[in-house]
Amino acid sequence: MHTATKVVIITERVILDRVAKVIEAQGATGYTHVAAGGKGARGRRSIERAQVAGLSANVKIEAIVATEEMAEAIADAVAAAFFEHYSGITYVEDVKILRPHKFLKDLPDDNAA
Repeated sequence: MHTATKVVIITERVILDRVAKVIEAQGATGYTHVAAGGKGARGRRSIERAQVAGLSANVKIEAIVATEEMAEAIADAVAAAFFEHYSGITYVEDVKILRPHKFLKDLPDDNAA
């Protein structure tokens, strides 16, 4: 197992593509996104209701990166670019990963031929 850092961004689906560009511009090798619902300061968001009504639901975007500094840079850049006009929250957590070459640039691929 290898130590890495995960940055999580929960925000509005309408800005997903723009948030993804920020994540990649900060050096992340990729990200995952899933529909998100729940309750927070701005009330309750239902995934099912948004899908039925054809509205954009919230998304949870996760990126595993090499360092906490990179994760914080992503979180800061996303907040500065979007959170004045869109709802959102970010947090960073330490994670243990297998196959670090899939997530972290400049590491050799142990399975490379």
